[in-house]
Amino acid sequence: MSAPTPSSTPFQLAMPSPSGEQLKAARQAAGLNQAQAAELMGYSLQTGSRGGLQSRTWQALESPTDDRNMQGPVFAMFLLLTGQHPDFELARKAPEDAA
Repeated sequence: MSAPTPSSTPFQLAMPSPSGEQLKAARQAAGLNQAQAAELMGYSLQTGSRGGLQSRTWQALESPTDDRNMQGPVFAMFLLLTGQHPDFELARKAPEDAA
């Protein structure tokens, strides 16, 4: 099998940063709570005051009063992983034929 040839034109994909409201809507549409979404994306989890897991980072990303935003490429990956991306979907590669 030969290696793929690099394209002379780089692949362009618009990946804007979501607002906190957009991120929350995407998480809810995926049926995830904040801790589940944070774990999916590799954010750290802490034990909350009531004993459950929480992600302060994810809470901040969804907060309308916090200046932090999720980076566009990370949001695009979240949408891909949860089947919500408007243009693309993840697909398993076909197994290579054994020769």
